[in-house]
Amino acid sequence: MSFTTDNNSTPKSMSRAKGWTAEIENLFRFQQAGYRDELEYIQVKQGSLVDRWPESGFVKKLQRRDNTFYYYSRKRECEERDINKVKVYAY
Repeated sequence: MSFTTDNNSTPKSMSRAKGWTAEIENLFRFQQAGYRDELEYIQVKQGSLVDRWPESGFVKKLQRRDNTFYYYSRKRECEERDINKVKVYAY
């Protein structure tokens, strides 16, 4: 994913995830930590890099807004019942 870093990056639309993919898995992790997506995380954390698992590319660690951390497994964490809760934003 490549994102622009201008501060006016607001989504034009939102839809719900229909099936699991690696992108949906990462969105689930960002949203669980309190962010819309990777773009918002980078904006809030002023360009800090996202730690990822090298073999899967899944997000490994995220810092919440209250400066606590979420640590994620190498394996899938977004269960089937949670897929429709994930919001997918279009810019």
